[in-house]
Amino acid sequence: MRIGELAARAGTTPRALRYYESRGLLTARRDAHGYRTYGEDDLRMLRQIHALQAFGFGLEETRPFVECLRAGHPTGDTCPASLDVYRSKLAELDACIAELNAVRETVRERLLLASASAAPEPRCELVPPPTDRQEPEPCSRPHPPSVR
Repeated sequence: MRIGELAARAGTTPRALRYYESRGLLTARRDAHGYRTYGEDDLRMLRQIHALQAFGFGLEETRPFVECLRAGHPTGDTCPASLDVYRSKLAELDACIAELNAVRETVRERLLLASASAAPEPRCELVPPPTDRQEPEPCSRPHPPSVR
């Protein structure tokens, strides 16, 4: 198949395919007229690349998976180098999750502190004082901004 057909079937553009070729991730063969031609294996490699990118892998991180497919493995994630990339990505994700959890805890603590020290809602001066120890209703008209 030619570059346009492969691009359409893979859900990408010919320009992206030429870029993958320049990076050594895709190898085009040439027909008698010099046109790039590709096979089903190339489509499988592109699908592997796109699936990994959808999970947050960078283009260069997909290289071991492509090489695994080129070596004849039925999937790109059964080779030792691919497994190493998976391990590395998991460690990276674990670090991001730990960082996000720390930020979340800081925000939670600040919310608790701010909630505990928040001033009570101002009472409307136009409402007469309560006679039977009921709390007055908050003022329904807007208050002027406080002056600092």
